[in-house]
Amino acid sequence: MNAMANFSRQINQADGTVHPNPYIGTLGVFLGAGITTLYGRLLSVGLPDLRGVLGLGIDEGAWLLTTYNMTLMLMGPLSVYLGALLGVRRVLLFAAPLFLLVSLLLPFSPNLGVMFGLQVLAGISSGTFYPLTMSHALRSLPLRFTIYGIGVYSIDILAATSVAVPLEGWFTEHLSWHWIFWCGAILASLMVWCIHQAIPPPLPRTGPKPVIRWDGFLYASFGLSLLFGALDQGERLNWMESGVIVGLVAAGGFLLVAALVRRWLTPNPLVNLRFLKDRNTLMLGASLFSFRFVILAIALLIPGFLGVIHGYRPLETGRVLLWVAVPQLLVAIVSARLMRRVEGHLVLAGGFATVAVACWLNAHLTSTWIGDNFWIPQLVIALGLSLAFVALVGLFVQQGVASGAVARPVDILTFSAFIHVVRLFGGEVGTAGMQYFIRTREQFHSNLTGLHLEVGTWVTDDRMKLLTAGLTGQSNGIDEAQRRALALMGGQVRQQAFTLAYGDGFLVIAWVCVGIIALLAFLKPMKVLFDSDSPNPPG
Repeated sequence: MNAMANFSRQINQADGTVHPNPYIGTLGVFLGAGITTLYGRLLSVGLPDLRGVLGLGIDEGAWLLTTYNMTLMLMGPLSVYLGALLGVRRVLLFAAPLFLLVSLLLPFSPNLGVMFGLQVLAGISSGTFYPLTMSHALRSLPLRFTIYGIGVYSIDILAATSVAVPLEGWFTEHLSWHWIFWCGAILASLMVWCIHQAIPPPLPRTGPKPVIRWDGFLYASFGLSLLFGALDQGERLNWMESGVIVGLVAAGGFLLVAALVRRWLTPNPLVNLRFLKDRNTLMLGASLFSFRFVILAIALLIPGFLGVIHGYRPLETGRVLLWVAVPQLLVAIVSARLMRRVEGHLVLAGGFATVAVACWLNAHLTSTWIGDNFWIPQLVIALGLSLAFVALVGLFVQQGVASGAVARPVDILTFSAFIHVVRLFGGEVGTAGMQYFIRTREQFHSNLTGLHLEVGTWVTDDRMKLLTAGLTGQSNGIDEAQRRALALMGGQVRQQAFTLAYGDGFLVIAWVCVGIIALLAFLKPMKVLFDSDSPNPPG
């Protein structure tokens, strides 16, 4: 017991209290979180262009992105504990240069096998960035400045999500597809400088160390990674109708059971699962899951609608998404100030309510909507997401302090790993679930609309006559004109079905927001901790 207490104190001293410059160090780890988000979004948006340039098939291109996402999940829980044992500086000064090098080399991959191998290395290296961000910032920044750090952090993540679409379009239109990878390398070089200059090496440890078994960590990480891959590929491979998906789910489930058995037989001193049973922790986890669902579902719906209905390219879609970055910056600052005076769950509920209103507005879209029609709803969404994200991260920090986790390194490590897993799965469920929902609702609306276009009814016959008459002059005979008219009518039915499906998607997001607002009513109040007289976090 004494050895564990000594080890805990050394973890805290080595990584959390004395830094030459906590602000530059925090900027470095925040850059890492932004790089992870931006790289994944650039890769996702730019996948069609990469397939065309590299001559990849649909299957190969899809697995290129999934490989990266699976390694992110694999490294998430592991990197939290590596950071505790080796120190944030050591982990990031190994991972960031590796990511920089891999990003530079990826466009020059001689074959697909090498590209997949480099993607694995990119995921392993960048998978350490996000989990170490908030735990480092919380223990290095004075508490009175922590909420402003959270505001900067929210801008970092939200801006990376919004800017990816226009940035990828600009790269492919004006520079080269290579910059999909090189953009992360440039940011990683700045990240390396910040960490090298501002985060000191950990203090040497003395005394006995607890016995740590890594097999349970590996079972859990690989199991979660396989389940994540099943979600990522499920919609494309038709879910449980595919042997690949069944295999991923079965193997992932088996490894998670093996991890639980290992935990029961030999408890790991770096994990405290009982800490996660707190009601506030579980509710905040559900809120984070829902937030990630909402933000990535919205990021899918608007570009999807403009692309399917109007054929927008990423650069054109980006103009709709990019301009809201400035309002997000202002709202994040206001939210940070608000969190010092108002209960966080009220700010969070206000953010989700604002997003729900914007999605309700978007649910009334028609096939005539173009990019300009989304400007006002996008502004409202941007305001709501900024409010919700700052409040959500602030509540996690408050929960970490109020529960005493910050003073107990084992609990804060468990807390950080939990947050990372929930974050990734929430985003993946948002993307995969919304893709499945849009596909099924399009089929439903297409069938329902088709019932009203039966041949022989006067409405259908008049529509066919008008289309045939309009196309006769540009066709080779009446038969060809009728075939073209029939195809055109089918396209109009499909367009209307997709429009209704995307409207339904926005309604689903609005109801998810309403559900979370109702759940927040059961959150136990936490004292507002972000006042100027508060001391630094314990430890």
